[in-house]
Amino acid sequence: MNLADLNKIAEAMVAPGKGILAADESSGTIKKRFDAIGVESTEENRRDYRELMFRSTEAMSKYISGVILYDETIWQKAKDGTPLVEIIKKSGAIPGIKVDEGTKPLPNCPGEVVTIGLDKLADRLTKYYDQGARFAKWRAVIDIGQGIPSYTCISANAHALARYAALCQAAQIVPIVEPEVLMDGDHDIDRCYEVTEFVLKETFQQLYYQKVALEGIVLKPNMAVPGKKSAKKASVQEVAEKTVKLLKNCVPGAVPGIAFLSGGQSDEEATAHLDAMNKIGNLPWKLTFSYGRALQAAPQKAWSGKSENVAAAQRAFTHRAMMNGLASLGQWKQDLEKKAA
Repeated sequence: MNLADLNKIAEAMVAPGKGILAADESSGTIKKRFDAIGVESTEENRRDYRELMFRSTEAMSKYISGVILYDETIWQKAKDGTPLVEIIKKSGAIPGIKVDEGTKPLPNCPGEVVTIGLDKLADRLTKYYDQGARFAKWRAVIDIGQGIPSYTCISANAHALARYAALCQAAQIVPIVEPEVLMDGDHDIDRCYEVTEFVLKETFQQLYYQKVALEGIVLKPNMAVPGKKSAKKASVQEVAEKTVKLLKNCVPGAVPGIAFLSGGQSDEEATAHLDAMNKIGNLPWKLTFSYGRALQAAPQKAWSGKSENVAAAQRAFTHRAMMNGLASLGQWKQDLEKKAA
């Protein structure tokens, strides 16, 4: 493992004013997104849609530091025969790859899951590296509900995350460590804080046990937010203050950066929360975004599967990327949203 090189990639992933595009939706997830805009989820349509984002030159060169790809996408070529990975690299962004294989029910833990995919991961990472991937992503899923999460679930997922991270670093790939506490449910912000604190502390404990070098990772956590069904809403400022407090209590300063998942927040909410955290300032790590839906909902709607809409979809994508780029610097203002494409 060359830690200096891993650190260089990790720092580039959280470069000031830039963040990560999560374009790694599984076949099932992207089908749901395409169903919503009346587009058939064929391999060609998936490629055309992702290509339009990767060819959004302004967005990709100014505001996007890296792109998380799905296995199908990392091997695909654009309509003109150029590998999609090369288009991403040409823009100055770093190609990355989702390597987990989804979740399975956790034995003896009703309602809880564990992420799978460690078998043969070392071999897969070598192939992905040769294809151009310089970082990877593995998502653990922790649900909040009656009597859950259990310690069994938290520890099993944290252990798998740490094993994955160690394998990535051995393959000279920066691991994005993503322990996601879901915002489904009716819990309030304090319950989310409590569970996320437990999850993050256990995750960093397991990373230590697996001898993962923190200077060569990027953390992708949820924010401290109330559940979607919660009667108690939280202001932007409360989310920002509680999330920053939580991270300061759990995340060592050696970690180069934290790239948040949007986790079902609206586009504008995800941007406003990130901006408010960066306005607090004086943080030991960079805070940026690794958004999927919060970057893509607008361009998907604008595109709707029609080639004549590509330019409009690219404008919508560039606008969302710019808003989040500004938020990662603490320079976003709500009135900028009105200037949408």
